[in-house]
Amino acid sequence: MAADISEPPKNVALARLQTLSNRASELAMSALGLIGIRYRMGGNTAESGLDCSGLVRLVFQEAWGETLPRTSEEISRVGEKVESHDMQPGDLVFYNTLRRGFSHVGIYLGDNKFIHSPSAGGQVRVESMDLGYWKSRFNGARRISDPEHP
Repeated sequence: MAADISEPPKNVALARLQTLSNRASELAMSALGLIGIRYRMGGNTAESGLDCSGLVRLVFQEAWGETLPRTSEEISRVGEKVESHDMQPGDLVFYNTLRRGFSHVGIYLGDNKFIHSPSAGGQVRVESMDLGYWKSRFNGARRISDPEHP
């Protein structure tokens, strides 16, 4: 009698979920490696400084080889909308910080925390989405599919 060596569907789904989780973790780990980089308007390299969209673009380029649009508002049109209760690490979070929607972007890390490059004089850092400032300015979240695992 031949042994059935096929993997049960439950284990296949679990393996796929783990792969997706690992790929999203790549984004988070890449972003965390940039903590302390100084803010620079229009900046898009760690050496010269990063603005919010420069940080997001650099992380997605390094982790997934994915080139995103230049501004947070343009990035807000990429990927799929995600409800706040469904956010996962690696999702993008958007804020209205300049009296216009989607003027700021960061990367969700889980546990209601996100990493971003805040503003002049600041550095890339992790902050809580529960802070009143961020709560009142939240515009929504987007998920960009990993090109290797759509």
